[in-house]
Amino acid sequence: MERSKKNIVVVGTGYVGLSMATLLAQNNRVIAVDIIQQKVDMINERKSPICDKGIEEAFQNQKLDLTATMDAHSAYMSAEYVIVATPTNYDSKLNFFETSAVESVIDEALLVNPAANIIIKSTVPVGFTEGIRARKNCTNIYFSPEFLREGWALYDNLYPSRIIVGADVGDEEQVHVANEFIELLKQGAKKTEISSLVMGLTESEAVKLFANTYLALRVSYFNELDTYAEMKALNTSDIIRGVCLDPRIGEHYNNPSFGYGGYCLPKDTKQLLANYEDVPENLIEAIVQANSTRKDFIANQIIREVEQLTKDTSNAVVGVFRLAMKMDSDNFRQSSIIGVMNRLRNRGITVVVYEPSLKTEGFSGFKIIKDLDEFKQVSDIVVTNRYSSEIEDIKYKVYTRDLYHRD
Repeated sequence: MERSKKNIVVVGTGYVGLSMATLLAQNNRVIAVDIIQQKVDMINERKSPICDKGIEEAFQNQKLDLTATMDAHSAYMSAEYVIVATPTNYDSKLNFFETSAVESVIDEALLVNPAANIIIKSTVPVGFTEGIRARKNCTNIYFSPEFLREGWALYDNLYPSRIIVGADVGDEEQVHVANEFIELLKQGAKKTEISSLVMGLTESEAVKLFANTYLALRVSYFNELDTYAEMKALNTSDIIRGVCLDPRIGEHYNNPSFGYGGYCLPKDTKQLLANYEDVPENLIEAIVQANSTRKDFIANQIIREVEQLTKDTSNAVVGVFRLAMKMDSDNFRQSSIIGVMNRLRNRGITVVVYEPSLKTEGFSGFKIIKDLDEFKQVSDIVVTNRYSSEIEDIKYKVYTRDLYHRD
Protein backbone atom coordinates (compact mmCIF):
# COMPACT_ATOMS: atom_id res chain seq x y z
CA MET A 1 0.00 0.00 0.00
CA GLU A 2 1.41 3.39 -1.00
CA ARG A 3 2.04 5.80 1.86
CA SER A 4 0.43 9.23 1.73
CA LYS A 5 2.77 12.13 1.20
CA LYS A 6 3.71 14.19 4.26
CA ASN A 7 4.12 17.94 4.32
CA ILE A 8 7.64 18.52 5.60
CA VAL A 9 9.59 21.72 6.21
CA VAL A 10 13.38 21.63 6.50
CA VAL A 11 14.95 24.76 7.99
CA GLY A 12 18.58 25.36 6.99
CA THR A 13 20.10 24.26 3.69
CA GLY A 14 23.64 23.32 4.61
CA TYR A 15 24.93 19.76 4.33
CA VAL A 16 22.47 18.39 6.87
CA GLY A 17 19.36 20.28 5.80
CA LEU A 18 19.71 20.10 2.03
CA SER A 19 20.58 16.40 1.99
CA MET A 20 17.63 15.69 4.29
CA ALA A 21 15.29 17.76 2.11
CA THR A 22 16.49 15.98 -1.03
CA LEU A 23 16.04 12.55 0.54
CA LEU A 24 12.52 13.25 1.79
CA ALA A 25 11.38 15.09 -1.37
CA GLN A 26 11.51 11.81 -3.28
CA ASN A 27 8.27 10.71 -1.60
CA ASN A 28 6.90 13.76 0.23
CA ARG A 29 6.12 17.44 -0.25
CA VAL A 30 9.14 19.32 1.10
CA ILE A 31 9.73 23.03 1.59
CA ALA A 32 13.31 24.08 2.34
CA VAL A 33 13.63 27.31 4.33
CA ASP A 34 16.74 29.48 4.40
CA ILE A 35 17.55 33.11 5.23
CA ILE A 36 19.80 33.58 2.18
CA GLN A 37 17.94 34.46 -1.02
CA GLN A 38 20.73 33.23 -3.28
CA LYS A 39 20.55 29.72 -1.79
CA VAL A 40 16.76 29.69 -2.12
CA ASP A 41 16.99 30.72 -5.77
CA MET A 42 19.61 28.07 -6.52
CA ILE A 43 17.50 25.29 -5.01
CA ASN A 44 14.42 26.38 -6.95
CA GLU A 45 16.54 26.39 -10.11
CA ARG A 46 17.78 22.88 -9.18
CA LYS A 47 21.33 24.02 -8.52
CA SER A 48 22.97 22.82 -5.32
CA PRO A 49 24.38 25.63 -3.13
CA ILE A 50 26.74 23.14 -1.48
CA CYS A 51 29.44 20.84 -2.84
CA ASP A 52 27.80 17.42 -2.84
CA LYS A 53 27.84 15.30 -5.99
CA GLY A 54 24.89 13.22 -4.84
CA ILE A 55 22.64 16.25 -4.39
CA GLU A 56 23.78 17.72 -7.70
CA GLU A 57 22.89 14.48 -9.49
CA ALA A 58 19.56 14.17 -7.67
CA PHE A 59 18.63 17.69 -8.70
CA GLN A 60 19.35 16.86 -12.32
CA ASN A 61 18.02 13.31 -12.60
CA GLN A 62 15.11 12.96 -10.20
CA LYS A 63 11.67 14.44 -9.87
CA LEU A 64 11.75 15.94 -6.42
CA ASP A 65 8.75 17.59 -4.77
CA LEU A 66 11.01 20.27 -3.35
CA THR A 67 10.70 24.03 -3.26
CA ALA A 68 12.65 26.62 -1.28
CA THR A 69 11.55 29.84 0.36
CA MET A 70 12.57 32.53 2.83
CA ASP A 71 8.98 32.73 4.11
CA ALA A 72 9.18 30.38 7.09
CA HIS A 73 5.82 31.51 8.49
CA SER A 74 3.88 30.36 5.44
CA ALA A 75 5.86 27.13 5.22
CA TYR A 76 5.06 26.16 8.82
CA MET A 77 1.30 26.55 8.42
CA SER A 78 0.69 23.19 6.74
CA ALA A 79 3.75 21.33 8.05
CA GLU A 80 3.35 17.94 9.68
CA TYR A 81 7.07 17.79 10.38
CA VAL A 82 9.51 20.67 10.86
CA ILE A 83 13.14 19.56 10.68
CA VAL A 84 15.61 21.97 12.25
CA ALA A 85 19.05 21.96 10.62
CA THR A 86 20.39 25.38 11.53
CA PRO A 87 23.99 25.99 12.72
CA THR A 88 25.02 25.60 16.36
CA ASN A 89 28.54 26.95 16.64
CA TYR A 90 30.62 26.40 19.75
CA ASP A 91 31.00 29.60 21.79
CA SER A 92 34.35 29.52 23.58
CA LYS A 93 33.22 32.28 25.98
CA LEU A 94 30.02 30.50 26.98
CA ASN A 95 31.83 27.12 26.85
CA PHE A 96 28.70 25.81 25.15
CA PHE A 97 26.94 25.58 21.79
CA GLU A 98 25.20 28.76 20.70
CA THR A 99 21.67 27.47 20.09
CA SER A 100 19.75 30.70 19.41
CA ALA A 101 19.06 29.80 15.76
CA VAL A 102 17.52 26.46 16.76
CA GLU A 103 15.43 28.10 19.48
CA SER A 104 14.23 30.81 17.08
CA VAL A 105 12.96 28.20 14.61
CA ILE A 106 11.19 26.29 17.38
CA ASP A 107 9.58 29.47 18.72
CA GLU A 108 8.13 30.46 15.34
CA ALA A 109 7.08 26.94 14.36
CA LEU A 110 5.19 26.43 17.63
CA LEU A 111 3.55 29.84 17.29
CA VAL A 112 2.34 29.20 13.73
CA ASN A 113 1.61 25.48 13.97
CA PRO A 114 1.72 24.08 17.51
CA ALA A 115 0.63 20.63 16.28
CA ALA A 116 3.65 20.10 14.01
CA ASN A 117 6.24 17.55 15.08
CA ILE A 118 9.59 19.32 15.40
CA ILE A 119 12.70 17.20 14.77
CA ILE A 120 16.02 18.76 15.78
CA LYS A 121 18.86 17.66 13.49
CA SER A 122 21.27 20.38 14.60
CA THR A 123 23.84 19.19 17.13
CA VAL A 124 22.95 20.48 20.59
CA PRO A 125 24.30 20.16 24.15
CA VAL A 126 23.30 17.05 26.06
CA GLY A 127 20.01 17.84 27.81
CA PHE A 128 18.95 20.63 25.43
CA THR A 129 15.80 18.99 24.03
CA GLU A 130 14.34 18.08 27.40
CA GLY A 131 15.14 21.60 28.57
CA ILE A 132 13.39 23.35 25.69
CA ARG A 133 10.40 21.02 26.00
CA ALA A 134 10.05 22.09 29.62
CA ARG A 135 10.41 25.78 28.76
CA LYS A 136 7.86 25.57 25.95
CA ASN A 137 5.58 23.22 27.90
CA CYS A 138 5.21 20.85 24.95
CA THR A 139 6.07 17.25 24.04
CA ASN A 140 6.27 17.44 20.24
CA ILE A 141 9.98 18.31 20.01
CA TYR A 142 12.30 15.41 19.18
CA PHE A 143 16.01 14.96 18.53
CA SER A 144 17.51 12.89 15.72
CA PRO A 145 21.32 12.94 15.40
CA GLU A 146 22.89 13.09 11.94
CA PHE A 147 25.95 11.07 10.96
CA LEU A 148 26.96 12.69 7.69
CA ARG A 149 30.23 13.41 5.94
CA GLU A 150 30.53 16.74 4.18
CA GLY A 151 30.56 16.17 0.45
CA TRP A 152 28.85 12.78 0.97
CA ALA A 153 25.78 13.95 2.87
CA LEU A 154 23.10 12.63 0.51
CA TYR A 155 24.97 9.35 0.06
CA ASP A 156 25.09 8.91 3.83
CA ASN A 157 21.33 9.52 4.00
CA LEU A 158 20.71 7.02 1.21
CA TYR A 159 22.97 4.44 2.86
CA PRO A 160 22.78 5.32 6.56
CA SER A 161 24.85 3.54 9.20
CA ARG A 162 21.86 3.84 11.55
CA ILE A 163 18.84 6.04 12.24
CA ILE A 164 18.23 7.27 15.78
CA VAL A 165 15.34 9.33 17.13
CA GLY A 166 15.10 10.60 20.69
CA ALA A 167 11.69 10.71 22.40
CA ASP A 168 10.02 9.98 25.71
CA VAL A 169 10.14 6.20 25.39
CA GLY A 170 7.43 5.82 28.04
CA ASP A 171 4.93 7.74 25.90
CA GLU A 172 3.24 5.54 23.26
CA GLU A 173 2.28 8.47 21.01
CA GLN A 174 5.80 9.88 21.01
CA VAL A 175 7.29 6.48 20.17
CA HIS A 176 4.79 6.25 17.29
CA VAL A 177 5.89 9.65 15.94
CA ALA A 178 9.56 8.67 16.27
CA ASN A 179 8.98 5.42 14.38
CA GLU A 180 6.97 7.23 11.70
CA PHE A 181 9.86 9.62 11.14
CA ILE A 182 12.28 6.69 10.93
CA GLU A 183 10.05 5.13 8.26
CA LEU A 184 10.05 8.38 6.27
CA LEU A 185 13.85 8.29 6.19
CA LYS A 186 13.94 4.59 5.33
CA GLN A 187 11.43 5.15 2.54
CA GLY A 188 13.85 7.48 0.79
CA ALA A 189 16.96 5.38 1.43
CA LYS A 190 18.49 2.92 -1.03
CA LYS A 191 19.96 0.70 1.68
CA THR A 192 17.42 -1.96 2.64
CA GLU A 193 18.66 -3.26 5.99
CA ILE A 194 19.00 -0.21 8.27
CA SER A 195 19.45 -0.39 12.02
CA SER A 196 17.15 2.04 13.82
CA LEU A 197 16.76 2.99 17.46
CA VAL A 198 14.24 4.97 19.44
CA MET A 199 15.78 6.07 22.73
CA GLY A 200 15.55 8.79 25.33
CA LEU A 201 15.99 12.40 24.24
CA THR A 202 19.16 13.01 26.22
CA GLU A 203 20.67 9.66 25.30
CA SER A 204 20.21 10.45 21.60
CA GLU A 205 22.00 13.78 22.04
CA ALA A 206 24.84 12.01 23.83
CA VAL A 207 25.20 9.49 20.98
CA LYS A 208 26.02 12.29 18.55
CA LEU A 209 28.71 13.90 20.69
CA PHE A 210 30.30 10.62 21.76
CA ALA A 211 30.36 9.31 18.18
CA ASN A 212 32.16 12.39 16.86
CA THR A 213 34.53 12.48 19.80
CA TYR A 214 35.49 8.88 19.12
CA LEU A 215 36.24 9.81 15.49
CA ALA A 216 38.38 12.70 16.76
CA LEU A 217 40.13 10.25 19.11
CA ARG A 218 40.92 7.93 16.20
CA VAL A 219 42.28 10.80 14.10
CA SER A 220 44.39 11.98 17.03
CA TYR A 221 45.67 8.47 17.72
CA PHE A 222 47.03 7.94 14.22
CA ASN A 223 48.37 11.48 14.13
CA GLU A 224 50.31 10.88 17.34
CA LEU A 225 51.55 7.57 15.95
CA ASP A 226 52.76 9.54 12.93
CA THR A 227 54.36 12.19 15.14
CA TYR A 228 56.32 9.51 16.97
CA ALA A 229 57.42 7.81 13.75
CA GLU A 230 58.48 11.06 12.10
CA MET A 231 60.53 12.18 15.10
CA LYS A 232 62.19 8.76 15.40
CA ALA A 233 62.78 8.45 11.63
CA LEU A 234 60.55 5.39 11.38
CA ASN A 235 58.23 4.28 8.56
CA THR A 236 54.76 5.44 9.63
CA SER A 237 52.99 3.46 6.92
CA ASP A 238 54.54 0.16 8.01
CA ILE A 239 53.56 0.73 11.63
CA ILE A 240 49.98 1.68 10.71
CA ARG A 241 49.66 -1.35 8.44
CA GLY A 242 50.86 -3.68 11.16
CA VAL A 243 48.59 -2.13 13.78
CA CYS A 244 45.50 -2.02 11.59
CA LEU A 245 45.63 -5.62 10.40
CA ASP A 246 44.18 -6.43 13.82
CA PRO A 247 40.46 -6.76 12.96
CA ARG A 248 39.54 -5.13 16.26
CA ILE A 249 41.25 -1.96 15.01
CA GLY A 250 40.66 -2.16 11.25
CA GLU A 251 42.21 -0.38 8.29
CA HIS A 252 39.73 2.50 8.08
CA TYR A 253 40.04 6.13 9.17
CA ASN A 254 43.78 5.78 9.74
CA ASN A 255 45.36 8.28 7.34
CA PRO A 256 47.49 10.88 9.18
CA SER A 257 46.66 14.55 8.76
CA PHE A 258 47.45 17.95 10.22
CA GLY A 259 44.69 17.45 12.79
CA TYR A 260 40.94 16.92 12.87
CA GLY A 261 38.84 19.80 11.61
CA GLY A 262 35.71 20.57 9.65
CA TYR A 263 32.39 21.75 10.97
CA CYS A 264 31.69 19.00 13.51
CA LEU A 265 34.64 17.41 15.28
CA PRO A 266 36.30 20.50 16.83
CA LYS A 267 33.07 21.90 18.24
CA ASP A 268 31.53 18.59 19.25
CA THR A 269 34.58 17.47 21.23
CA LYS A 270 34.65 20.78 23.09
CA GLN A 271 30.92 20.59 23.79
CA LEU A 272 31.23 17.06 25.15
CA LEU A 273 34.10 18.17 27.37
CA ALA A 274 31.90 21.02 28.66
CA ASN A 275 29.22 18.46 29.51
CA TYR A 276 31.81 16.67 31.67
CA GLU A 277 32.07 19.66 33.99
CA ASP A 278 31.03 17.66 37.07
CA VAL A 279 32.12 14.22 35.81
CA PRO A 280 35.61 12.71 36.30
CA GLU A 281 37.51 12.36 33.01
CA ASN A 282 40.98 12.31 31.47
CA LEU A 283 40.48 11.08 27.93
CA ILE A 284 37.99 13.61 26.56
CA GLU A 285 40.16 16.57 27.58
CA ALA A 286 43.20 14.88 26.05
CA ILE A 287 41.38 14.50 22.73
CA VAL A 288 40.71 18.25 22.63
CA GLN A 289 44.29 19.12 23.59
CA ALA A 290 45.83 16.60 21.19
CA ASN A 291 44.63 18.56 18.17
CA SER A 292 46.51 21.67 19.26
CA THR A 293 49.64 19.64 20.01
CA ARG A 294 49.54 18.11 16.53
CA LYS A 295 49.29 21.53 14.85
CA ASP A 296 52.27 22.75 16.92
CA PHE A 297 54.29 19.75 15.77
CA ILE A 298 53.33 20.16 12.11
CA ALA A 299 54.25 23.87 12.16
CA ASN A 300 57.66 23.04 13.69
CA GLN A 301 58.28 20.34 11.07
CA ILE A 302 57.45 22.76 8.26
CA ILE A 303 59.86 25.32 9.66
CA ARG A 304 62.58 22.63 9.78
CA GLU A 305 61.86 21.80 6.13
CA VAL A 306 62.05 25.49 5.21
CA GLU A 307 65.38 25.86 7.00
CA GLN A 308 66.82 22.88 5.11
CA LEU A 309 65.61 24.19 1.75
CA THR A 310 66.30 27.92 2.09
CA LYS A 311 68.74 28.35 5.01
CA ASP A 312 66.99 31.69 5.65
CA THR A 313 63.45 31.61 7.00
CA SER A 314 63.11 35.40 7.05
CA ASN A 315 62.57 35.53 3.28
CA ALA A 316 61.00 32.11 2.87
CA VAL A 317 57.53 31.67 1.39
CA VAL A 318 55.38 28.73 2.44
CA GLY A 319 52.61 27.96 -0.01
CA VAL A 320 49.47 26.26 1.27
CA PHE A 321 47.78 24.15 -1.38
CA ARG A 322 44.04 24.10 -0.64
CA LEU A 323 42.33 25.03 2.60
CA ALA A 324 39.60 22.40 2.26
CA MET A 325 39.71 19.56 4.76
CA LYS A 326 38.80 16.81 2.33
CA MET A 327 39.02 15.95 -1.34
CA ASP A 328 36.06 17.11 -3.46
CA SER A 329 35.01 19.57 -0.77
CA ASP A 330 34.63 23.34 -0.71
CA ASN A 331 34.48 23.50 3.07
CA PHE A 332 37.38 24.81 5.12
CA ARG A 333 35.60 25.75 8.34
CA GLN A 334 37.92 24.94 11.24
CA SER A 335 40.33 23.32 8.78
CA SER A 336 43.44 22.12 10.58
CA ILE A 337 45.69 23.74 7.99
CA ILE A 338 44.45 27.19 9.09
CA GLY A 339 45.75 26.56 12.61
CA VAL A 340 49.12 25.59 11.13
CA MET A 341 49.15 28.72 8.94
CA ASN A 342 48.55 30.96 11.97
CA ARG A 343 51.41 29.30 13.83
CA LEU A 344 53.76 29.86 10.89
CA ARG A 345 52.75 33.50 10.61
CA ASN A 346 53.35 33.98 14.33
CA ARG A 347 56.89 32.70 13.75
CA GLY A 348 57.51 35.30 11.05
CA ILE A 349 57.03 33.01 8.05
CA THR A 350 55.32 34.39 4.94
CA VAL A 351 52.39 32.19 3.93
CA VAL A 352 50.48 32.31 0.62
CA VAL A 353 47.46 30.23 -0.35
CA TYR A 354 46.15 28.51 -3.46
CA GLU A 355 42.43 27.88 -3.01
CA PRO A 356 40.40 27.99 -6.25
CA SER A 357 37.05 28.07 -4.44
CA LEU A 358 37.92 31.50 -2.97
CA LYS A 359 37.11 34.55 -5.08
CA THR A 360 38.72 37.06 -2.76
CA GLU A 361 42.26 38.45 -2.89
CA GLY A 362 43.00 37.40 0.66
CA PHE A 363 41.92 35.10 3.47
CA SER A 364 42.35 36.07 7.14
CA GLY A 365 45.31 38.27 6.19
CA PHE A 366 46.94 35.64 3.95
CA LYS A 367 47.52 36.40 0.27
CA ILE A 368 45.58 34.29 -2.23
CA ILE A 369 47.40 33.32 -5.43
CA LYS A 370 44.87 32.26 -8.04
CA ASP A 371 47.25 31.01 -10.72
CA LEU A 372 48.58 27.54 -9.88
CA ASP A 373 51.82 27.94 -11.85
CA GLU A 374 52.58 31.23 -10.12
CA PHE A 375 51.81 29.64 -6.76
CA LYS A 376 54.25 26.81 -7.42
CA GLN A 377 56.95 29.22 -8.53
CA VAL A 378 56.81 31.63 -5.59
CA SER A 379 56.53 28.94 -2.91
CA ASP A 380 59.81 27.68 -1.42
CA ILE A 381 57.85 24.79 0.09
CA VAL A 382 54.28 23.69 -0.56
CA VAL A 383 52.22 22.38 2.34
CA THR A 384 49.04 20.34 1.85
CA ASN A 385 46.84 18.42 4.23
CA ARG A 386 45.63 16.17 1.40
CA TYR A 387 47.79 15.35 -1.63
CA SER A 388 46.76 16.02 -5.22
CA SER A 389 48.11 15.09 -8.64
CA GLU A 390 48.08 18.83 -9.41
CA ILE A 391 51.30 19.23 -7.40
CA GLU A 392 53.01 16.04 -8.52
CA ASP A 393 55.50 18.05 -10.63
CA ILE A 394 56.85 19.80 -7.51
CA LYS A 395 56.74 16.75 -5.27
CA TYR A 396 60.32 17.41 -4.15
CA LYS A 397 59.21 20.48 -2.20
CA VAL A 398 55.81 19.28 -0.93
CA TYR A 399 55.26 18.63 2.77
CA THR A 400 52.25 16.48 3.70
CA ARG A 401 51.39 13.68 6.09
CA ASP A 402 48.81 12.23 3.68
CA LEU A 403 50.27 8.74 3.35
CA TYR A 404 47.43 7.08 1.46
CA HIS A 405 46.19 9.97 -0.72
CA ARG A 406 42.64 9.64 0.57
CA ASP A 407 40.49 11.13 3.31
